[in-house]
Amino acid sequence: MAVALFLGTWKLVSSENFEEYMKELGVGLATRKLGSLAKPSVVISTNDDIITIKTESTFKNTEISFKLGEEFEETTADDRKTKSIITLDNGALIHVQKWDGKETTIKRKLVDSNDLCGGGVT
Repeated sequence: MAVALFLGTWKLVSSENFEEYMKELGVGLATRKLGSLAKPSVVISTNDDIITIKTESTFKNTEISFKLGEEFEETTADDRKTKSIITLDNGALIHVQKWDGKETTIKRKLVDSNDLCGGGVT
């Protein structure tokens, strides 16, 4: 299972355009500033074919569990209710969220042995 490369505890090293992304979502200024400063730990684990991603920071913690390629309901850190699907593509976890006629994509890829890049949010 190629997702095995992602298992473990990671630190976020970059999150490109994250403050602008939060602004487009309507997130308030104070929350955007705190969110931009956060460098959360990301814990990725599996139990059979269920993958769990826990994001932990001093600002906010979130957790999602899913099967690759299967749509699931997600409540995001900013309390949006989305229909989400996560796939593995070219060595990256591609996380697509859809809500209210909108869509966003989060791309997680390994940068080196200790770092997970959460950039590429569009």
